[in-house]
Amino acid sequence: MIKIPRAFVGWDVLVIDDEPDNLEVASRLLKYGGASVVVARDGKQALELVTAHPTPFKFILCDLSMPDMDGWEVLYRLQQDSRQQAVPVIALTAHAMAGDRERGLAAGFHNYITKPLDPLHFVHQLITILIDIREYAEHLKTF
Repeated sequence: MIKIPRAFVGWDVLVIDDEPDNLEVASRLLKYGGASVVVARDGKQALELVTAHPTPFKFILCDLSMPDMDGWEVLYRLQQDSRQQAVPVIALTAHAMAGDRERGLAAGFHNYITKPLDPLHFVHQLITILIDIREYAEHLKTF
């Protein structure tokens, strides 16, 4: 039995990925962690959901390699929206080549998680990534 901390209770989170299995794993683990999860199967749908959502998401997980609109374009468009600029966007990718993480950080992603996601460590990995955000640190340090 996997013990998943309920670190994201009350948090609205957006997960963007064109692969249904990846969406299922990420959203299920986030829900176990207490999050309210909204999923998008592509970048265009993600931007529509961001616009329609009443408040900014607490964070966004975004696949980099998607058809039509990739994660790089999604990030760029979110950065152009003053309401979304402070929302941490974490890249999800199967590309784990040397320099990919640095390229993602330089583009403005808050951090980078490689796929396949590890169910035993995913929520802890997110806590570790997000705890450096001052507004989240107080809450997350208890997990």
